[in-house]
This record gives sequence, structure tokens and C-alpha cells, in this order.
Amino acid sequence: MKKRTFEISKALVLIGVYGFLMLLLSDVAFFNKRVQEISYSDFQTLLRAGQVDNLEISPAQIEGTIRAPEALARLPEAEALKLRKQGAPYRFSTVRIGDETLATQLKASDVRYAGVAEHTWPIGLLGWTFPLLAFYIFARYAFKGIGMDGLRDYGRVGKSGATLYEQQQSSVTFDDIAGIDEAKAELQQVVQFLCSPERYRRLGGKIPKGVLIVGAPGTGKTLLAKAVAGEAKVPFLSISGSAFVEMFVGVGAARVRDLFERAKQLAPCIVFIDELDALGKVRGAGAIAGNDEREQTLNQLLVEMDGFEPNSGVILLAATNRPEILDPALLRPGRFDRHIAIDRPDVNGRRQILEVHVKQVTLASDVDLAELATRTPGFAGADLANVVNEATLHAAEQDKTAVEMADFDEAIDRAMAGMQRKSRVMNEREKLTIAYHEAGHALIAQCRPHCDPVKKVSIIPRGVAALGYTQKVPTEDRYVLRESELLDRLDASLGGRVAEEIMFNDVSTGAQNDLDQASALARHMIVRCGMSTALGLATFADDETLSAPGASTRHAMRYSERTAEMIDAEVRRMLAESHDRVLRTLRDEKPLLEKLARMLIAREVVDHDTLRALMESESSRRETGQRASEPMASRADTPIEPIHTSG
Repeated sequence: MKKRTFEISKALVLIGVYGFLMLLLSDVAFFNKRVQEISYSDFQTLLRAGQVDNLEISPAQIEGTIRAPEALARLPEAEALKLRKQGAPYRFSTVRIGDETLATQLKASDVRYAGVAEHTWPIGLLGWTFPLLAFYIFARYAFKGIGMDGLRDYGRVGKSGATLYEQQQSSVTFDDIAGIDEAKAELQQVVQFLCSPERYRRLGGKIPKGVLIVGAPGTGKTLLAKAVAGEAKVPFLSISGSAFVEMFVGVGAARVRDLFERAKQLAPCIVFIDELDALGKVRGAGAIAGNDEREQTLNQLLVEMDGFEPNSGVILLAATNRPEILDPALLRPGRFDRHIAIDRPDVNGRRQILEVHVKQVTLASDVDLAELATRTPGFAGADLANVVNEATLHAAEQDKTAVEMADFDEAIDRAMAGMQRKSRVMNEREKLTIAYHEAGHALIAQCRPHCDPVKKVSIIPRGVAALGYTQKVPTEDRYVLRESELLDRLDASLGGRVAEEIMFNDVSTGAQNDLDQASALARHMIVRCGMSTALGLATFADDETLSAPGASTRHAMRYSERTAEMIDAEVRRMLAESHDRVLRTLRDEKPLLEKLARMLIAREVVDHDTLRALMESESSRRETGQRASEPMASRADTPIEPIHTSG
């Protein structure tokens, strides 16, 4: 609707400009001939000198030409200059004055003249008909892409444009949703409110006026709303929050009024507003004049939500991924009585979501959905749907009869790091550097007891900037991390850079992202988690919520400059200590580091089983060498007892 209104407005502006130009051109073409106006006395002077000819005499005007350029000297300087600029023939006109001797003078001067009947309306009609015809043709062309009913839509600009769904129009039900059981149960209860309201009213209960769904992008907020539309046996009105915003003043408030009037006529019904943050941002965000229209629209929404009767049968359902910027008046009970938070699914939820998305996919026998759920921590429902689709496309490209586990591996790698870029050419020096870098990450992650196990190490470039990557997969979902676990993760982040230091006595720019992550993790531990003995238990996070959304963001430091210096010193200390720990570990494991790097150069990808077998082989080799050297060490360290002889 918004795009259509923009196209109509653009067409109307073009038509207006074109019409003005056509009228201007017609005026120049039909009414402004190249004729210089002179006074009647100057005309008489030229007539007596015999310098005029080809006169056209009408009841109100006389037009003619001047015979010779020398005759222009008889005219005033200004009129003569204009006639010279005009060029030959020198056309002039003058207003006719009642002069009975004019015909005699013309005959005496041997001037050729003719009378002209004054019929101006045909010329005027022609002057208006041509631009109107051109205007009509241009209007048809301008509205060709919009449709000739565009003007009628333009007249309905104050209408809400909400889409009405009946129960049979939505193919999504609650059976198609998995991994968010609590949110699904909440909305199922809302559907029951509308299907059997007497069950709740008999005890004096009131149906909630509004339900706000909050969650990260891709977690299934809109899908839940579609399921409500498919399950509820009531009309379902759906509209986006941005559909209320318009270039015309007052249109947003008018659309809000129209939406709720329509809802009351269809009651009981559900009104769904997607991306509520486009409409419900906190008021007073900056002094920009354009915000007045948005605030007026929000005020109208607040008024309409307060105008609901407790049992009117109209429930407002809204979704947003930015609840922190919504106006507090919009979130209070009485408007949005229920807030449903949707988090990213855990491992069981991810497995259930994968089961939903693979229903129409032909899977091979080696596909383990539980393992795929374990390998995709932090993935939302949309991410998992994309993984299944990418795996299916990859299998189709390989002409396979079923989607195998290898296809899912490639899809997960693509989702995490981007597509493979085997065409990128790197010299042997860069390839060797990347191999040692990734080997350092992998070995530290495997040597630290609290790090997630390494699933795969690769030196194949992916995405925009990833020249290699080490993929770690957690064995379980974690919500609380200890300081020892965070320190192990900090060590794993620095493993690549330290490996370069050991092997090349030099470092590269490839560790930039690792240093960013390590610095951010160390600062988070210090300023937010109180994991610093020098700073104590206080937190020192910057307050970023003091400025209203939309205004210029300003960070307010809640600590002194001296404390800021101490924080920086603690971050450097924590990183230096981590660097020393990693340096000692990799120096001890230098033979294993070299073997893993050579294996990466040869294979480009090393999986978990190969890495574990390599580490176990190196460990057993060391144990064997240690046992072989233990007897000699024992004999050398044992004192020689004297031989006692008898006699």
C-alpha cells in the first residue's frame, strides 16, 4: 500500500509538471506571436513615410510589416531595438483608434491592406484542446504501471490496509511449530479465550487486551502469529507497523482509527501488528519535526487500546525484536497484558525444529538429527530452516538420491563461516602461516579442560575474510560460565597468534579478529562480571540507555578516569597472563603442532576423530619414551651400596 501510494503521488506530480509545461508552450505557440507592439502615433509616422505594408486590419487591432530597415530610425529607440533583434520581416501591431481617414491614407500611400474578421474563439479552443489532449495521453502513460484505479486507491490513503485472514486461508497451525513450547502454550490459551470465552467469564475473568511477542530475529514470532490465524475460529487482521507511517500528516492516526473500527465490527477477532517498534518507539526521541507525525500515530494507538471494553472480543497481538525502545505507556498492563518472550531454542528444541523442517526432505540413513542439533548452538528456527534447505540444494547439485550427513556438514559450515572460496590463490608462505595459526587454536582448545571440543579444523577460505577456521561444538547448552571456563576460552582465542610467534618468530594480521574477541571477553569479565581482584565486585558497564532512541547516542561513564585506567591495565594483565599460559603449552606441544600443521597443508580439513587420534598417538609416544628412559634414570640416581665380604 505504501509503495502504491508513492507511485500515485509520483504520477500526480509528473502530470502537474507536464500540464504546466504544455499550457506554457500552447500560450507561446498560439498567443505570443513574434510581433512588436508600437503606438498608434508611431504607426501614423511610418504610414506617412510610406514604410508600412501588408496590413491586417481588425476592428480592434492593426498588424503589418515595415518595408525597410532604415524606417526603424523613425521609431523610439526602445521599440526600434526590439524590432532589430526580431529580424526581418519586421512585424508590428498597434491598437486601432477610430480614424475615418485611415482608408484614404492607405490608398494615398499605396499600402496593401486587408480586413480581418474578429473570431477569437476557434483559436482559443484550439489552444486549449491540444494541451488537454496531450495531458490525457500523458496521464494514461503515467498511470499505466499503477492501474487506472490508482486515483481511487489514492482517495483511500487513510484506510489501514490490514489483510483479513479467515481460518481456512492460513495453512500454518501449532503443529508446525516446535522448540518454543512455552510461547505456543501461551498463545493457545489466547485462542481458547476467543473460542470459548464463557469458560473464563463465569469466574469474573477478563480477556487480555494485548499480547506482545518478544524475541530475537528468526525465533518464530511471525510464525506464531500465522499459527494463531490458522487455529483461531475468528477473523485475523494482519498489518505491519511501518504501514502506518506515511508522508502525509495525519494519515497514520487515521489508519489506526480505521483498523480498530474495522476490528470492532468483526469482533471477536485478533489484530496482529508485526514489527511494532516501527510504530511504538518511545516518544520525545529528538527534536526532529518529522517525529511529530509518528508520535501522533502512537498516541492514537494508545487511545484506541484504552478504548477497548474488557470483554469486547478484540485482542491485539504484536511482535518486535527491540522491546527496549518501545514506549513505556504501550507496555503497561491494560494495553499489553501479556509479554511472551521467545529465546533461541536449546538442543532439544533445535532437534524438534529440524524434525519439522525435514518432513518433506528425503534423508539418508546416516543423518543424525540429534548430532545436528548439538552442532548448531545459538541457531534460531530460521537458521535451522536455512541449514536444511542448503543441505538439500547441495545434495541436489551432487545428483544424490537422498540428503546425507556430509551435505548437512557443508550447510552448517556455510551458515557459520560462509561459502567456500577454493578459487582464492594463496602463496605457500601464507598457507603455512594459516595452517600453524589454526593448529594453534585447535591444540589449545583440546588441551584446555573447559573448552568446547574441536569438531573441525580447516584452512579453506570461506566468506569474505575467513582464511581458515576452527569449529568448536559444545557438548551441552550452557547458561552460566565459571571464571575458569572463560579463561580457557580466552586461551583458545590467543592460540593462533602464539603459534605464529613460536614457529616464525613473527606475527601476522590474521589474528586481528582473535584479538578483538579476546579483548572483548577480558573486558566483559572485568567490567560486568567482577572477575578482577584489583577492582573488586563492582561493575563498570557504560550506561547506553540515557539517551532516547533516535537521538544521538551518548555513552555515560559511571566511573572515574582513574578507574578507567585500572580497567585498561587489568585487561592488559589478563591478556598477558593468558599469552604466557598459551606460550608454555604450545612450546611443550611443538612436535604435535608441527604434525597438525603439516596434516592441514596436505588435507586442508582435519575432523575431530583425526585430531583426537593424532593427539593420542603423540601422547602414547611420549609415554613410551618416558618408560624407556625411567630405568636408566633410576639406576643413575640410586646410590651404590658397598660390597660386604666375610673374613
